[in-house]
Amino acid sequence: MENEEERGKIRNSTFQVRLPLFIALSLVVGVLIGATTFSPSTNNPQGTAKSYLKFRDILSYIDRDYVDTVDIEKLSDYGITKMLEKLDPHTSYIPAEEMAMARSYLEGDFEGIGVEFNIFKDTIYIISPLSGGPSEAAGIQAGDKIIKVDGETVAGIGIKNEGVFKRLRGPKGTKVKLAVQRKGSGKLLTFTINRSKIPTYSVDVNYMVDNRVGYIKVSRFSATTYEEFKKALTELRQKGMQQLILDLRGNPGGYMDHAIRMADEFIAGEKMIVYTDGKGEKYDSKTFAHTKGDFENGPVIVLLDEGSASASEIVAGALQDNDRALIVGRRSFGKGLVQMPIPLNDGSELRLTISRYYTPSGRSIQKPYNGKPEEYQQDMLHRFENGEYFHPDSTLFVDSLKYNTSKGRAVYGGGGIMPDVFVPRDTMALTQYLSQLYNNNIMREYALNYYRDNRKALEKMSFDKFNKNFEVTDKMLQDIVQMSKKADVAYKTDEFNRSKELIRNNLKAFIARSLYGNKGFFPVLHEQDEEFQQALKHFNQAQRLAKGGA
Repeated sequence: MENEEERGKIRNSTFQVRLPLFIALSLVVGVLIGATTFSPSTNNPQGTAKSYLKFRDILSYIDRDYVDTVDIEKLSDYGITKMLEKLDPHTSYIPAEEMAMARSYLEGDFEGIGVEFNIFKDTIYIISPLSGGPSEAAGIQAGDKIIKVDGETVAGIGIKNEGVFKRLRGPKGTKVKLAVQRKGSGKLLTFTINRSKIPTYSVDVNYMVDNRVGYIKVSRFSATTYEEFKKALTELRQKGMQQLILDLRGNPGGYMDHAIRMADEFIAGEKMIVYTDGKGEKYDSKTFAHTKGDFENGPVIVLLDEGSASASEIVAGALQDNDRALIVGRRSFGKGLVQMPIPLNDGSELRLTISRYYTPSGRSIQKPYNGKPEEYQQDMLHRFENGEYFHPDSTLFVDSLKYNTSKGRAVYGGGGIMPDVFVPRDTMALTQYLSQLYNNNIMREYALNYYRDNRKALEKMSFDKFNKNFEVTDKMLQDIVQMSKKADVAYKTDEFNRSKELIRNNLKAFIARSLYGNKGFFPVLHEQDEEFQQALKHFNQAQRLAKGGA
């Protein structure tokens, strides 16, 4: 299961760009192939046997002669994990006691608080609150660190995945109290969350932007994504859609077959979608379009950013290389390795990288890895610090990384999918003051209270009437300022003025969500979404691609 704060819907803090470690478990499912039975290595059998005996002897000496008592099984697991880190960032080992949790996590049919998480440096980090789940409704954000659960400290105690599941999952209707640490906040923030059945949908919303342009937001590639997407596409076509924006921002990937089927809906004939290349030919494969898609001719724009990974990159790369879509946004994550799950005799599992996948033009999507997992995990933060969020990285636009699409357009490799139209992050309105409003949950709380106080009048309005006539007044903004002061958020006039229009927009969007759900939230939010607005301005270019131009 996979899912930038609000899944990329609102971006107000550099830390809310999720780090690669956070999505290690969720991404790997998107490129798993069937397991295989054990067979000895034929490449270097003597070297393998010699190394095995060395490892066995060292464990035996430790177990027999080391001064202190040692848990040999845990030591062995640690050794395996560190060994795999030297290979690539996505080959992984899952101990036997974590396999049940890993399977249930990927299946997604459970009751709990609805967050994706990972444990880094002995602390539980939130990857993302699942869209439509109770944690999202309560105000939990990507990048939050869970410090306490029901008053019990869970940071710095060596907690494992099973310990997190035990504390956060539970029957629908039960409550759990979280104390979280959020960047920019000097104190722990407390949330009481009602557990619920966690939604498994992955198409957050579809709607008509106007009488020609349709919009579909896909937050991840789950077991139902293709069916959800197909339904959304059909609904939009029935409403007269002639042009489409496919939003894959913040989508960390998932099941590859659903990505391939989605791409096939746009690509005519039997053109290549993706291919894999491994050691020898055993794990090589080529996948081509083969069905009559529902939108093979109209112009398509794909929104992409640094949070788009794995299966998202397969879709974007296939459409770009076949000159079928215009890519708008920023360079994607860069996850292009295929794992094979291999069950081991003690119930644990090895997920071994056995090939790389490539776009039709021959680009490997996988970004470089130097054997240092912490540097790899900090890649998106480094991109921010190096300024790549504000202008393209010139080191990636070199002849050695240059490839050509089916119509001869230049595209570039080097890790991730490069956009055709680069859109920098707009930092003018993203002030520290705005970040503090989110960190202290002020925007959500005010919107929810406003909705509750004015519910009868608001519910008489259609969305079109609300969107046209409802205004966030200066009085409402001053109420926000007063709430922020009570929460010890320092008021800064210059930052408030820079963020004012974005505060208006976001507040209106949250009120719209309470009234109309995501079909109200996104259309309002997109009015201040620069990437979305740039997409609307580039349909002429997308139209030329759709008609066979370059």
